[in-house]
Amino acid sequence: MVPVRKLFMSVFVNVSVLARLFKFVSLAETEDALLKNLFQGYQRWVRPIQRANDTVKVRFGLKISQLVDVDEKNQLMTTNVWLTQEWIDNKLRWNPDKYGGITSIRVPSENIWLPDIVLYENADGRFEGSLMTKAIVKHNGAITWTPPASYKSACTMDVTFFPFDRQNCSMKFGSWTYDGNMVDLVLMDNHVDRKDFFDNGEWEILSATGAKGNRKDGLYSYPFITYSFILKRLPLFYTLFLIIPCLGLSFLTVLVFYLPSDEGEKLSLSTSVLVSLTVFLLVIEEIIPSSSKVIPLIGEYLLFIMIFVTLSIIVTVFVINVHHRSSATYHPMSPWVRSLFLQKLPRLLCMRGHTDRYHYPELAPESPELKPRSGSRRGGWKTSSGACGQAASDGKEEEAWATMLEKAIYSVRYISRHIRKEHFIREVRIDITNFTLLFFPLFYVLFLLFTGGSRLEVCCPGVRPNLPLGFSYCLNSGHHPHLHSSLADVPENPSSNCNRGAASTPINITIFICGS
Repeated sequence: MVPVRKLFMSVFVNVSVLARLFKFVSLAETEDALLKNLFQGYQRWVRPIQRANDTVKVRFGLKISQLVDVDEKNQLMTTNVWLTQEWIDNKLRWNPDKYGGITSIRVPSENIWLPDIVLYENADGRFEGSLMTKAIVKHNGAITWTPPASYKSACTMDVTFFPFDRQNCSMKFGSWTYDGNMVDLVLMDNHVDRKDFFDNGEWEILSATGAKGNRKDGLYSYPFITYSFILKRLPLFYTLFLIIPCLGLSFLTVLVFYLPSDEGEKLSLSTSVLVSLTVFLLVIEEIIPSSSKVIPLIGEYLLFIMIFVTLSIIVTVFVINVHHRSSATYHPMSPWVRSLFLQKLPRLLCMRGHTDRYHYPELAPESPELKPRSGSRRGGWKTSSGACGQAASDGKEEEAWATMLEKAIYSVRYISRHIRKEHFIREVRIDITNFTLLFFPLFYVLFLLFTGGSRLEVCCPGVRPNLPLGFSYCLNSGHHPHLHSSLADVPENPSSNCNRGAASTPINITIFICGS
């Protein structure tokens, strides 16, 4: 009983498979017959209309898959898109009941009539799509054709606010030979389809909308569809590698004016800053389009700084020349120059004028011991005897000695104050020198810690040890470094790890790396 059932099941399966194969074969033969009947006498150069005054309405849509590049220098936008086109071809209709229920077929697009819709603003000479794909033909004559295309369209760039700019690029599609009475375009959707869009690392599409327009040419009108893309540049890359270095150079420009005018290093720093600004200006010139209509603000900013640095170099040369003049070429200042530059301008700039800083009113008064005595006077001085002539002579001599002594005391006080001032300035200079000497080792240690941690993060991402690491190796010996997990494991004599016979130099290196 069991073998009979198995035999029956196998026969049933074989019959089912043969029926399906027969059905497939008959379906293929039916589709082949359908294609022969449809294209028998079909002329693909004739518009698919029934009357001469009929208009073929083409529904047009755009789907973007990738924004390949936005070339600011050549003002080009490269995109990969899909062009969706739908229309009715009355000559490609059939009854599905007569052809085994077939409702749609795929035919090569070269064999049917196509609306010659091209990109008007093409920049590389390829106005049509890049691939002639097959079209879907339905039994009611509706045709759907979605060819992919890679376009380079012209786009006018506005780089005023580079790299924080936004661009408005458009793509205009229309029929190349048919006017509006023969082929009319109908917009499928007001927005570009971005479901399968692949993000670009430099540009972001803020909006992509479509609109229909008509171009009049005498008695004829030519419809077209324009898609506008609002693009926003992602400025992170240019901020890190262009804006921040430019700000650093601007800060160096401020330091150029902070240096003393009689220092020769000011010329070296000014020249270095000027060369660096020129290099950055050339980099920007390579990016932006060569147009006189729009100049980026960052270019104007760099040019403005370059002008000031150039003026600083000119003024520095003049100041150094004046500062190092000899007595043979020295000429006294005129009164108005001295008054303007040594008295008035320092006050406006909150600076101390060039006056005698050691002349104070409190130094001028006469000494109390040398003031004339009160009482009866003869010749301005009090006398104790009655001899008038001798008293007058002695009074004049005392007055002369008193005047001379006053001048001597004033000079001594002036010299004393000057010495105290010089001593104070010398002490301040020593303190400042010792203070500035601390910056070099401080920044040296910070630099080592920062660069060491950065290299460890780059080489071993995710590894943040809290222990000090030490390793020893031999220079010029070809030995690999010996890594130690702590300072206690580092040998006191690193030469034990070195090749005795090779010319090598043993060293120990310890790196402290603190992790979070």
